[in-house]
Amino acid sequence: MNSLSSASPYRRALDWLYQTQVFGVKLGLDSMFRLSEALGLDLRRPGFLHVAGTNGKGSTCAFLDSIGREAGLNCGLYTSPHLVSFRERIRVGGGCIPEDAVTEGLERIRRMVEWWNPHPTFFEITTALALWWFQERGTEWAILETGLGGRLDATNVVHPMVSVLTAIGMDHQQVLGEKLGQIAREKAGILKRGVGAVSVQQDPEAAQVLVEEAERRGTLIRWVERPWEGGVLGLRGRVQRWNAALAVAALEAAGVRVAPDVLDRGLAEARWPGRFEVFSTDLILDGAHNAPAASVLAQTWGEVFPGEKASLIFGVLADKDVSAVFEALRPIAAEVILVPVRSPRALPVERVRALLLEKDPQIPCRIAASLEEALGKGGSNRRLVCGSLYLVGEALGLLRGELPEWSAQ
Repeated sequence: MNSLSSASPYRRALDWLYQTQVFGVKLGLDSMFRLSEALGLDLRRPGFLHVAGTNGKGSTCAFLDSIGREAGLNCGLYTSPHLVSFRERIRVGGGCIPEDAVTEGLERIRRMVEWWNPHPTFFEITTALALWWFQERGTEWAILETGLGGRLDATNVVHPMVSVLTAIGMDHQQVLGEKLGQIAREKAGILKRGVGAVSVQQDPEAAQVLVEEAERRGTLIRWVERPWEGGVLGLRGRVQRWNAALAVAALEAAGVRVAPDVLDRGLAEARWPGRFEVFSTDLILDGAHNAPAASVLAQTWGEVFPGEKASLIFGVLADKDVSAVFEALRPIAAEVILVPVRSPRALPVERVRALLLEKDPQIPCRIAASLEEALGKGGSNRRLVCGSLYLVGEALGLLRGELPEWSAQ
């Protein structure tokens, strides 16, 4: 975990923001509504596209943003977490929010909430900053990715043009519930009366809950029944054709018409760093951190590099099902190089090694002192950095020569 210098106003503003992590994760909308009112935010404009789910959220948002920009719209995009720079979370027109805007917005919020009780959380403040910046820049669309769940997520204060549900799986059970149906019910909380909704095909348990919640909330879900069958996509793997089809269906449900050639260009130009990102011929980065995402990663690896095994450079956070993630990745693993994730939430590498060897005592498995050490050694296999978005962010920082702007995210 690096300590941000206080040399610049921007870094001082981030220092304050990261300090608000002591307030933890507090699911609920009261603080967000209060923040929105205090900042004078219009929660019906711009045209919001609200995306929830377990996996595929970021890719679907990237497709929507790319299509909108190809259509000539001034698009806002809000996602989390960031990989290297905090500014990645908030984009307009494809560009990250400037440092001076972060400073101005956070300083305004800091003065406003100084004596609030309860104090807004890190994610609530960041969400408010995003909505403020989109309004300042006069965005026509704003694509919002939920942070955790949906029903009580800070992004759920907006009234969107469409509600979008990506694949729902087991993740964050300690907060959202131990059963898939419970998790699906939380995700379905973004559904709103009279607002169109779209979803990819779901596990039957999750699908049943979504149908029940849609009926209760006064809307209908349009189900995406087949992957996108058009041209080239900017993101790799067959699963991205489902995400692309979901993005296209979302626009149709929102009543947005896009010319076919614009649609094709938008899907082809979409980029999403750290998601099966081929950084070089022998180094691939993917932030898959739960079992469903790891299964998709293994499938995509087989599609892109048929018959090849990978040297996994692997690190995870303590709240993840490490055994399930490794079980999904084991078919493509020639060896595993364990590295520490620079986060207080990281699972110690010795514990990770024990869990992996319980699953497969024969897998070559060693510990590197650091990610830098692991990246510095080549081998006969392509290398795959995976297990955590924070690990991928650290890798990108090292490879770009940038210092990741992290705290205890």
